[in-house]
Parts: sequence; structure tokens; C-alpha cells
Amino acid sequence: MKPLLRFFRRISLVAPLLLAGPCLAAPASAPAGNKPPIHVEADRMVSMKNENAVLFSGNVDAKQGQLVIRAAEMTVYYLSNEEKAKLPQSEERSLKKLFASGNVEIQNDGMTGTGDEMEYYEAERKMILIGNSKVWQDNNLVTGHTVVVFLDQGKSIVERGEKKGERVKAFFYPGGEGPQTEVKSEK
Repeated sequence: MKPLLRFFRRISLVAPLLLAGPCLAAPASAPAGNKPPIHVEADRMVSMKNENAVLFSGNVDAKQGQLVIRAAEMTVYYLSNEEKAKLPQSEERSLKKLFASGNVEIQNDGMTGTGDEMEYYEAERKMILIGNSKVWQDNNLVTGHTVVVFLDQGKSIVERGEKKGERVKAFFYPGGEGPQTEVKSEK
């Protein structure tokens, strides 16, 4: 499996955060024992019912199995009942999007990703690390302003920033499995 895809494929496991946040209960749709529990710690949690969101702030540490997300702040937006009703019957999900900011760090399966911000869109199954983004696996490293990962397509794109001279950089070490990404640097 491609390293970046393997790293980010479990990001979809944050979907139950939406259910765990507002009611602090396990998701009703997940069979017991099928997925590891989600543990979120933060200095503060605010449920914003009118916005269908939960805000975790201050040293946020979210864990599920091997997946760890750390940030200064994380906002989980979930689908309203009306939005859920419009989904195809075969599609059971509650998460709409997730935003994390402030020294974002994601760890999973031997890989680490960092950035100033992270956005995750459940419908598109797209994750974006923004600002000073770096992804490591073993000794290999890919850096850029933005790292976009399309989870279902097995595709990732690393882009440079707008500042003059900014470039995408990749460091691959022989004998190690290097990140297999599409490096895009045109702007």
C-alpha cells in the first residue's frame, strides 16, 4: 500500500468523534469491539448544537487505536438530521468535516504528519495539511506548504507555497520505503 495512503487511511476513523463529542457515548452504528474506542482529551470542550459542531481546545489529544491527532484546537462538524436523511440508505455517517489548528500532528502506523492546520472532509474523504506541512515515514521526508490526500483514490499531492523560492522537497533514503506521492510544484 502506498505510504501516504496507508498513513491517512485511518483518518476516516475520526468520524465517530462527532458522536463521541456531543453525547460522550460510543457510536450506536459501530458494532461493539469492531473499532477501538476514541479517547479525546483537551482543556475545554464546547458543544455547539446550533452549528452541529463540537469544539475541543487547549492541548487536544485524540486517539483511536494507532491513530493520534494532536492540536491546539479541533472542531468537529457533524451532519444535521436533514443532511443525514438525504444520504443514500447504504451510507451511514455522521461526520461532515473536521478542522484542527495550532501545531497539528498526526501519527499513524509508523508515519507522522505535521502542519499548521488540518482539514478533513468526510464526503470527499479528503484530508489537507496546510502550512509548513511535513510527512515522515522511516527516514524519508516530504515537505511543502500543503499536502492533500484523497483517501479513496490512493492519491496525494504536495504543493509549494506562494512565496518566491518555495519548493516541494522530498528526501528519500536508499533501503527505506519512500513516500509515493504526486509532487506538484507549479504555480
